[in-house]
Amino acid sequence: MKETALCPRLSNAMDLLGKRWTALIIYQLLNGSKRFNEIESSMPISGRLLSERLKELEMEGLVTRKIYSEVPVRVEYSLTDKGFALRPVIEGIESWSQQWT
Repeated sequence: MKETALCPRLSNAMDLLGKRWTALIIYQLLNGSKRFNEIESSMPISGRLLSERLKELEMEGLVTRKIYSEVPVRVEYSLTDKGFALRPVIEGIESWSQQWT
């Protein structure tokens, strides 16, 4: 059987989006900035794992974290332009899943 090489960029993108909860976190942020607790309460995910995923998304340039110097400190997460560029992908998967799953 002939092996074909996958496109490395597609492979990297699928590795990122295929991690558990990552696409759903992006989906949550498509409607605007959210605080950590808002994201955490909207899905059954542990705080540790959510923190890990948000850090990964921030390192990839998909999410930005804004810290407000208030008491208590307020931190909001939002999508960057790169993150918002995933809107048609996420919405396409949502549409497909409504029709076929």
